[in-house]
Amino acid sequence: MEFKPYIPPEKSLPEYTVKAFVLGVVLSIIMGAANAYLGMYAGMTVSASIPAAVISMAILLAFKDKNILENNMVQTAASAGESLAAGVIFTFPALVVLEYYTTFPYYLVTVIAALGGSLGALFTIVLRRAFIVEERLPYPEGTACAEVLIAGDKGGSHAKPIFIGGILGAFYKLLGSIGVWKGTLEGAKFIGKRVFYLGSDLSAALISVGYIVGLNIAFLVFLGGAIAWFIAIPIYAASHGNPEGLSAVELAGTIWSSQIRYMGVGAMVVGGLWSLIKLRGPISRGIKAGLEAAKHRQAGGTVLRTEEDMPLNYVIVLIVAFVVPLFLLYMHVLDSVLHAAVMAVLMLILGFFGSAIAGYLAGIVGSSNNPVSGITIMSLLFTALILKALGLTGTEGAVATILVAAVVCTAAAIAGDTMQDLATGYLVGATPKRQQVFEIIGVFAAALVMAPVLNLLIEAYGIAGTATAKEGALAAPQAFLMAKVTQGVFEGNLPWNMVFIGAGIAIALIILDEILAMKGSKFRTPVMPVAVGIYLPLSLGVPIFLGGIVRYFVDKAKGAKGEGLTDPGVLGAAGLITGEALMGIVFAALIIGDVAPSVSTTTAGNVLGALILLGLLGWLYKIGKEGQ
Repeated sequence: MEFKPYIPPEKSLPEYTVKAFVLGVVLSIIMGAANAYLGMYAGMTVSASIPAAVISMAILLAFKDKNILENNMVQTAASAGESLAAGVIFTFPALVVLEYYTTFPYYLVTVIAALGGSLGALFTIVLRRAFIVEERLPYPEGTACAEVLIAGDKGGSHAKPIFIGGILGAFYKLLGSIGVWKGTLEGAKFIGKRVFYLGSDLSAALISVGYIVGLNIAFLVFLGGAIAWFIAIPIYAASHGNPEGLSAVELAGTIWSSQIRYMGVGAMVVGGLWSLIKLRGPISRGIKAGLEAAKHRQAGGTVLRTEEDMPLNYVIVLIVAFVVPLFLLYMHVLDSVLHAAVMAVLMLILGFFGSAIAGYLAGIVGSSNNPVSGITIMSLLFTALILKALGLTGTEGAVATILVAAVVCTAAAIAGDTMQDLATGYLVGATPKRQQVFEIIGVFAAALVMAPVLNLLIEAYGIAGTATAKEGALAAPQAFLMAKVTQGVFEGNLPWNMVFIGAGIAIALIILDEILAMKGSKFRTPVMPVAVGIYLPLSLGVPIFLGGIVRYFVDKAKGAKGEGLTDPGVLGAAGLITGEALMGIVFAALIIGDVAPSVSTTTAGNVLGALILLGLLGWLYKIGKEGQ
């Protein structure tokens, strides 16, 4: 059946408006600054797409001449700030860990953040049709955001499941945030020399992601976690022991973070390459369609409004215009034309590759759970190996590697966010080229405040384990990982065996998937969800799997697959995601203001949290099955 967006292509509503521009820029700056602070302070960021949509919806209620597409534009620009912050905090503090900077020059952070993030948005233009229109990836957060916008536009009974889900999700997040229960329930046990771990995040949003993506993908994410935590970690513990005398939970976490998660990196490399090979047809058709559309417009023809991407000739010009300043910046830092040229080429190739993977993964697990750090580590490995072969060593080589990775990381973070926003736009009937422009506007706006926020944090707190550290120093865990991986390549102590094992797992999954495809099986084994499951903590995969199971039983009870955008279960899941995201924003503000409550959890509280989560699963099943 042919897809029809909420606002049909033949209907045109104002999307570029003054209030949308002002609101989008302001929210992008606020979300970017807040997430940079929160990410460095607490090691987490909060998803901004749905909160931005809700905030802009509330503000636009004051205007008579408002519409859903205008609201979508505000959300598109605003969400760029949060994603850009993640890309910045994952990489730049690594330069402090490497003792190259103590504070950052404004130009360095601003240029890389603005141009790297914008490259990520530009790279997705040729991917939009492949991933969203042809592959029809679920994009759980994009779907949820579309539901919020449509419900707000329609009102009435259509909004009821989202409204109820929003209240339930916010209340559940509130109780967890004030310490009634732990965010993650986990336990581990030694059996002989082996250690076995099991854990689950108590998250309404994650069970909702599982419900939206369905059982197949949810199971594969869990399968990746099972391979890492039920097989690889026990084997590694048995062969290497526990020389530091760590507890079972600490040992399992240490083995995963220092060794096993690199299996996920290896699987991502192979899975990403295979995904691009498999999607070469849709991607090439997307490029061809873009060129034909440009010729068609020049000849006076028309293109459906909802299929109009930014013209490819503009895209190419902008990519060149953004790469040249980055090349000059690299040359300024390293004082070498050859090394700067190699870095620029690597940045361009790995940036597109990383953006494609991030855009694909956002379609599977959502942009909040997108393993951008894993994608960045892939780029670190390739870049470091090539630069090392060219003669760069020590701190100079490590810094050059981080500067390339910073562009790739910001590009990948923005690419995942852009594809999520474009998925929302596809469902509501937005004009893609206008969203693409607004995404770049949001990136540039947020980039202006990244350096001041980073420097403020370093001067006020410092980074733990470095010369800048002060009382209450910031952990910056992702940046430490980046620095460690980079040093590992140049010093020759990276766990390459784990990378190769992960690559082998990916090859086995590819072969199995091809066999299943030949047999016409509905169940498939694409690599990337499994790779994500290996790379991310097991506790994320468990609630996603539970949500997928509930969706399976809902579809089975109905005798057919869910009803997509009209499925009340999807609406309820969107509400749960919305409520948790909004409450997350509230507590982010409390953390920044140093007024967040700190309450000890109890076993009874943890049991209560788990039982309520099961109750939310039951509620999703009920409304999904009965349509109430």
